[in-house]
Amino acid sequence: MQKIALITDSSCDLTKEIIDKYDIKILPLRIIYKDKEYIDRVTISPNEVYDNLVNEIPTTSMPSMGDMENLFSLIEEQGYTHVIAITLSSGLSGTFNALKLVSENHLNLVSYLFDSKSLSLGLGALVYECGKLISDGKSFEEIVDMLPAIKEKISLFYVVETLEYLKKGGRIGKVAGTIGDLLNIKPIISIDDEGKYFTYAKVRGRKQSITKLIDIAKETLETTKAKIFVMHGGALEQGEKIYDLFSKMPNVTSIYFTDISPALGVHTGPGLLGIAVVKEN
Repeated sequence: MQKIALITDSSCDLTKEIIDKYDIKILPLRIIYKDKEYIDRVTISPNEVYDNLVNEIPTTSMPSMGDMENLFSLIEEQGYTHVIAITLSSGLSGTFNALKLVSENHLNLVSYLFDSKSLSLGLGALVYECGKLISDGKSFEEIVDMLPAIKEKISLFYVVETLEYLKKGGRIGKVAGTIGDLLNIKPIISIDDEGKYFTYAKVRGRKQSITKLIDIAKETLETTKAKIFVMHGGALEQGEKIYDLFSKMPNVTSIYFTDISPALGVHTGPGLLGIAVVKEN
């Protein structure tokens, strides 16, 4: 009899309701200031990060190796036989490689690690789908086979108020070529096959960037049913408007709304709006 544990990291941005429903094990990222270290979503909130950006832009790091080791030991003690771990993109964090090393110390568990090549609700949507499959009684082998195809159905798009924080965090990737603040160009950012940021589209001005973000997601809904995940980082009111808009659209099978984690907020600054689209069969 298989007992499958599902692991991800705190950048998945899933709601507490989903995390509890599918018993998802969360490894928290770290936020590091000059004088103190915080645990993502545990000892610091997104708004605390945004409010303090004028004083200091902290750094972030992957979950600690100790946390990973402890979680795998706990999973063994709880009688799990298999582990599926889905992490944020290895192109943006060392979490995937570190977790792979830790899994190799626990030979009593059959472990499969999957690099989401995404983050936030691009990652979260994949974890959510995996949680449903475990809940539905699919076998470890079946789920492992299905994950790459599920990943292909997920698209993630977002806009930020400014590229300043992505630049400072060294996470700018292929978005760097966008002519930014001078012309008020706002890129629609997505994630490529390597799990790194790239400019999906360019528009001028904040208002147009939000309109374009919505239009991109709507294009999918014209031809297929889909789940919609709406996210915001310090832009609650605008995020709620996007959520309300999509909640009334045909072909939306279900819709979720959440804020991004403090660790991701460090790299985006306040003003992020994003949409993950998960095409249905």
